[in-house]
Amino acid sequence: MNALNPTPTSNIVSFYGSEVKIRRAAMSREPEVLTDIYHEHTNIVIWQRALSNTLKNSVDTFLDSNSNFQASMIVTPQSALSSISEVLGGADQLELSENIAELVDMFCCLFELKRTGLRLATLDRAMCPKFHADKVPCRLVTTFQGIATEWLPQQAVNREKLGLGSKGQPDNQSGLYKDQDDIQQLKCGDVALLKGELWQGNENGGLVHRSPALPEGECRLLLTLDFSD
Repeated sequence: MNALNPTPTSNIVSFYGSEVKIRRAAMSREPEVLTDIYHEHTNIVIWQRALSNTLKNSVDTFLDSNSNFQASMIVTPQSALSSISEVLGGADQLELSENIAELVDMFCCLFELKRTGLRLATLDRAMCPKFHADKVPCRLVTTFQGIATEWLPQQAVNREKLGLGSKGQPDNQSGLYKDQDDIQQLKCGDVALLKGELWQGNENGGLVHRSPALPEGECRLLLTLDFSD
């Protein structure tokens, strides 16, 4: 059995000497893949999306004059475009505003939410530098510029080494994973749904991930969407 791509006859497999839930990744260039988050054995879904050149150029222009941008708000599918446009500066960032509003609409539709918590921020350092699993039902993440989120396949993780279990050691020394090649990484533009610990039936199956280390002088523009209802 391949540890990263097991073919179990049950929902549990033995790994690192302990029993762990089977969890897999689903990915596609088509947005319909996002519905795979409802599959029991899936804890990350990746829509492998390419950003248009015009959008990338407008994001570059925005970051040149907004290197410390931070925005958090609760939006509905109906209010998203106007709310986002207002904080981004109106017509100059219309394509980015429309892109984000579309993701809000998709996220709310997928999970039957009336509203969502939105956070858009420029980052010049790792926001969450250690691997962890979020205590949320599900979170959408996408990076509009810069290097994107790192994650570990479920069967590569010794979950006993998460949090306090690391005893203060760095991830690459704590025994959390065996090999550097275990670390996977989203690409800029990818839209990912990260299933968390509070998804019903997903305890100890939440997607383990972290913010990437950023090279000196570089930044990233990160969007996250969370349940708000």
